[in-house]
Amino acid sequence: MHADWVRQWLRQNPLTPIHVDCVTTVMLKILDGKCKMPEAEKQVMALLYDAVKTEAGQVLATDLHTLIAAAAVNINDELKNRIYEQRLLAETTLSRPVMKGFKAMIRQRGLLDGVNEIEED
Repeated sequence: MHADWVRQWLRQNPLTPIHVDCVTTVMLKILDGKCKMPEAEKQVMALLYDAVKTEAGQVLATDLHTLIAAAAVNINDELKNRIYEQRLLAETTLSRPVMKGFKAMIRQRGLLDGVNEIEED
C-alpha cells in the first residue's frame, strides 16, 4: 500500500470533517500503542492521516497535528504522556458509534482490502 493509492482512494471517497477527526484519533491510538489493528492496517491509517492532516476536522483541536508530528519524529516520556492524554480526550469527544461507523465505512469502501495478505520478505 502506497501513499499514492491512499490519495486516489481519498479522491474517490472524500472524508467528512468528523471522519478527519476519526483518522486523527486513530493516529493518536497508534502512537500511544493502544491501536488493536494489524500492523499493515496501522501503516495504511498512518498514510491516510498524512493525506488528511491539513484538512479541517469537526471537533478536535488543530494543534493535535503539531503534537503528532513531534511524537512521530522523536517520542519521549513527556510526549508519551501528552499523546496518552489527548488520545483519551479524543476518544471521549468522539462517540463510539461515530468511530465504529468510520471504521465500517473505510472497510466497506475498500481502503483496507488485502493489506493484511501482503507477505513480508
